[in-house]
Formats: sequence, C-alpha cells, structure tokens
Amino acid sequence: MRIALTILIGIHAIIHLFGFLKAFELSDFNAINQPISKTFGIVWLLTFILFSITTTLLVFHSSYWWISGFLAAIVSQVLIFNYWSDAKFGTIINLIIFVAVIVAYSNFDFKNRINKEREILLKNSQFVKEEVITKESILRLPIAVQKWLNNIGVIGKTPISNVYLTQELQLKLDPNQENWNTGKAEQYFTVNPPAFNWSINTKTNAILSVVGRDKFENGNGEMKIKLLSLIPIVDVKNNNKINQASLQRFLAEIIWFPTAALNKNITWEHVNENSAKATIKVNETIGFGTFHFDSNGNFQMFTALRYKDINDTKPKLWTVSAIKTEKMNGVKVPVECKASWKLESGKWTWLKLKIKELKYNLVTTN
Repeated sequence: MRIALTILIGIHAIIHLFGFLKAFELSDFNAINQPISKTFGIVWLLTFILFSITTTLLVFHSSYWWISGFLAAIVSQVLIFNYWSDAKFGTIINLIIFVAVIVAYSNFDFKNRINKEREILLKNSQFVKEEVITKESILRLPIAVQKWLNNIGVIGKTPISNVYLTQELQLKLDPNQENWNTGKAEQYFTVNPPAFNWSINTKTNAILSVVGRDKFENGNGEMKIKLLSLIPIVDVKNNNKINQASLQRFLAEIIWFPTAALNKNITWEHVNENSAKATIKVNETIGFGTFHFDSNGNFQMFTALRYKDINDTKPKLWTVSAIKTEKMNGVKVPVECKASWKLESGKWTWLKLKIKELKYNLVTTN
C-alpha cells in the first residue's frame, strides 16, 4: 500500500514539474492547453517540490510525510481549480492523497498519545529496592515458585523494576476464522506499581490495518481498537470486568520479568510441588491465576478464570502456554507462547507470539 502510494505521488509530482517547465517555455506540456503564467509556474514548481519531499519521506518511512503531503495536495487542488478544464482529473489523485493523509495523521496521533501514556507510566514507576535476590529471600514462596526462580537464573540478580519488549504475533479475531492475521506489538511494564501499556499493529487484509492499545494502570484496565487508526471498533474502560482481566494478564506476563513474583502486591498459595496460585491486588482490583511448572522448574502454563469481554456473564478458562524457552538478559523466559480460551464450542487458540526484544530497568526521569 505504501509503495503504491509512493509511486502515485511521485508521478503526480512529475506532472506538476511539467507545469513549471511549460510556464518558462522549457518544455511543451500538451496535457494543459491553457497558457501558464510564470507566477503560476512558480506555484507548479512549489507543488512539485512538496510532492517530491512527500515521496522522499515515504521512501524513508517517516511518520511526518502527511504534513508535506497535505500541503502539496492543497496547493495542487488550487492549481487544478485554476486549470479545471484540462486538469480536473487530478482531483481524483488528490482525493486519494487526502484520504491517505487523514489515515496517516490518525496513526501518528494514536502513536503520539500512546507515547505520552508511556512517559507517564515510567515517570510514575518506582525502582524496586535493589537488594540482590538470594535463595533465602525466596523461601517464603511455594516450592514450585522457588524451583522456578532457582531454575531460570534470577538468584544473585537485582529485582526488575520496568520492562520493554517487542513481539511478533499471529492472531485469530474470531473462533471461526481460518487464517492467521500477522502483527507486531510492543509493551512496557512497571513492577511498582504493577502496570502495563501494550500496542499492536495488524492487518486484516492487504489494505485494511487495525491498531490497538491495552493498558492497566492504577487498578484500571482499558482497551482501544481502531480500524485504520481512525474508526473505533472497541473502546472499553471504567469496567470491573476489564479491570480484573487486565490485571490477570499482567500477572500471567510476569513470566517475562520473573523477579516480580516477589512483588508485595502478589500473594502465593501452594497447590502442589509443580503448581502455585497467585493473587494480585492493585487498589480495589484483584486478579488471580495458577502457574504450572515442570519438575525442573520450567514454566509450562498459566491458567485463570477470566472474562473474555465485558458481555460475558461468567469468566472462561484462559490458558497461556509456553512453546519455547530461551535465555534473554541472563534469565530463562518463554520466548514463544500461545493463548487459548475454553469456549462452549471447544478450545480456541487465538494468539501465538514470539518475543523479539526484551529490556529490563529502563532509565526513567522521575
């Protein structure tokens, strides 16, 4: 889509260059029969320059191409009105550019709002007290959790305070969907207080893209999904079900920053030698779930009764399973996972993900 738009704007730019060349009698431009004054010739040249800048910004994947694109299309349309009989079909191209500009600006604005949320998230976070984790400091935890923390390599390390990660995703947005949608996501976590901000960009087909942002902060969950960054599909907040579901998600995802298992907000209960139930409380929101490990202390899955959406009358069994585990930043974490719901119609695996980048303890400005 971007390539086609770049080519279209590039051709549109060249057409405007010929308007300048005709005005200064440097070339014939038979597409326009009307004479072009030198004053308007300068305007044709200016439009060519603006479209050329836009093309260049698109080639280099700049987020700001829509600014020059909007200005170029405005000036171009003024020229078209002045040479309407010969240039009226250029309006179609300008309309395409205007639509693309609106979508690009919406995407820019959506990302900008997310970035501001993340700045606040990190600013409000506090570094966890930097005491080295020892075998003695985890003795209060259930045996299954102790084996996990010993096995993955957090003993002798300082606690993780905040996290940045990126993911490659495969999604099915509906249980009846046959083919997987692909997408990319990035996420920030803070441990004290427990919070996250996750954004996704995926495509439903070659033309239509979907962006989304989930967050949990101050005990409240929120979900936004937009088509083309413009048309709201989902906008849910101030709801107890989404609050709890978001906190349960945070709890499940501590597998990527395991020292959070020591967080004072989390209480643990022994289930058996390979399983432990965790309950986390943030303000008035409570989430819970069970961590399952193998006999060596490798994470296998997290299970919880969780609301799939706000229309559910009862929570459903939600499972996050590890597919592949690797060492990142000196800690063994699941780098490939899948998430499933148990529906009345059967098991629905709706998400497969791969962790591509994982960073701990980012520098904050607070």
